[in-house]
Amino acid sequence: MLSLPTNITVFAAPTTKTSQRTSFNLKTLYTPRDVTEALSYVESPASDSKGDFHLRAYSLLLHVAITTRSLQLGKSIHGHLLVRTHLLREQTLVSKLITLYSACGQIEDAGRLFHESSFEDAQSLWEAMLIAYTKNLQPKNTLLLYAQMCDRRMGQIGNYAFSAALKASCDLLDLGFGRAVHAQVVKLGASKANQVVNNALLRLYAECGCMDDARRLFEGMQEKNIVSWNTFLDGCARWNLLVDCIQLFSRMQLDNVGFSWVTLTTILSVCARLSALQTGKEIHAQVVKSENKPDTALQNSLMDLYAKCGALGLSQQVFTQMVKRDLTSWNVMMTGYATHGFVNEALRLFDEMVKLGFRPDGITFLALLSCCSRSGAILEGRKLFDRMERDFGIQPTVEHYACLVDLLGRAGLICEALSVVEKIPMNPSGSIWGSLLNSCRLHNNVELGEIVARRLFLLEPNNAGNYVILSNIYAKAGRWEDVRRVREMMEKREIKKNAGCSWIQIGNKVHSFVAGGATQFRSSPEYKKVWSELEESMAKAGYVPDTSVVLHNVDDDTKALWVCAHSERIKTSLMNTTYLCIQAKKVGFSSLLSDGKTIQFYLHVSRCMNYQCVSVVGQVRVLFGMVSIWE
Repeated sequence: MLSLPTNITVFAAPTTKTSQRTSFNLKTLYTPRDVTEALSYVESPASDSKGDFHLRAYSLLLHVAITTRSLQLGKSIHGHLLVRTHLLREQTLVSKLITLYSACGQIEDAGRLFHESSFEDAQSLWEAMLIAYTKNLQPKNTLLLYAQMCDRRMGQIGNYAFSAALKASCDLLDLGFGRAVHAQVVKLGASKANQVVNNALLRLYAECGCMDDARRLFEGMQEKNIVSWNTFLDGCARWNLLVDCIQLFSRMQLDNVGFSWVTLTTILSVCARLSALQTGKEIHAQVVKSENKPDTALQNSLMDLYAKCGALGLSQQVFTQMVKRDLTSWNVMMTGYATHGFVNEALRLFDEMVKLGFRPDGITFLALLSCCSRSGAILEGRKLFDRMERDFGIQPTVEHYACLVDLLGRAGLICEALSVVEKIPMNPSGSIWGSLLNSCRLHNNVELGEIVARRLFLLEPNNAGNYVILSNIYAKAGRWEDVRRVREMMEKREIKKNAGCSWIQIGNKVHSFVAGGATQFRSSPEYKKVWSELEESMAKAGYVPDTSVVLHNVDDDTKALWVCAHSERIKTSLMNTTYLCIQAKKVGFSSLLSDGKTIQFYLHVSRCMNYQCVSVVGQVRVLFGMVSIWE
């Protein structure tokens, strides 16, 4: 038995005895919430009152059907209206029927009703159908109908039609159509466009990467709500305008805009990419102070931030305290363990997740396979790859095969890795061949490296990394003429290797470094003192600079200096690094001097590709000006 919500207001206060009786009867029927009786009453002779009673009654019942998404009730009402054919000439009821079928996912019925209606130029019906197509994820039909609406010149197009067309343009990434709609909005008058239309325009430009247009629109908006700020913030994050994101978030706080969980989820993802641990902690503090409990997506972003910034303990703490976890929560925590090389913890978490009834997806296995690859857990990696399809019905993607090839290649099983590549059911991507090429570099397999490199040069002719790896393979083999040939090939094809860049946050300022850069800083007495201490500590731990890939016509001391002056180590001398890759068992840091204030950071020494590095997570206390080493 279908029932009506008890909080629906039926009619306004009655003015006559007849309407008084009508209202009383309907309210009496609504109290037991029996829809069948309500429909029977509307059809009974007792309801044959004068005026627009039936129009109002059916309109109310359709509203209830739309609110509750009751297709059965809606079809019953539609059947009743087919008997009272004069009511189907009412635009309001036809529009509500279209909305009803749309809300229930019956878009074909909605379209049939629209095309069979006699209101060819009724703007409300066109708008209802536009919204129906939009909500049922049919953007092409939305734009087609909008174009037909414009061709009919049925009057001034309204904001409902604008917002539907803009959303469809955004879904299709059809910037041209979206700009045409924008021109119509401007022609109408920007002041008449409501906030929904402006936000839809903002989202269109942000999704299509037109951030200059998005910025102009955003700054020109007379009124901005939290959706406007979140849309522009998400656009900046999507197109790697990370510093702009931080500045925009600061502006939101200064202007007392407030924030939603969506705001904080976005800005936390930016902090994770910038390794801005301190800013992330400040945002976490705001979450704790809030009276509302954070949603799962926000907590997932917090976990991801801490894991990527080396604060794995804090990531575990957030995970443990979560009341409600989704699959993403488990995936983020497993990815955190994978990043830090804790394969046993990742596998334990996977088993726990499966026991609790969560079904893993492709991302889960990507995290686990990459963890096995970094840790050299060959047996576990093979088992996981086999279980994907056998136990969980997940078809391996190119990314999964790339992880398997990387796992085998790093372990020196290059022939087996090549066999996997040859048996892949889809065309191997550049990432798969690139992983195999890197394995050839690790294990000095020049012959296979040349074959793989030729494949890569066809697949990714402008990827400088592939040329550099082949050059390093030749350099380690002492084939300097081939090294020169590869470099000439890069010059001829105008391919340049981007300099490695590292950055670190001290207070509210982000310091960035490139390999061989920061010459003034590296010339300072403080740097030389710190670096000599660091070199001594690394040497005691057994570290020897790998100079085999440095140009052969350079003396050994200069080679070692070049190898040791990459951006991560320059940054380490200033403060600390989140991913410092060195072949040492343990290196720690305590403080650099800055206004007498101590800032805490986490140092993570990740595993090298040949497993000679070990994972270290330690706390780093930083003061600007000087670094000291601790064991």
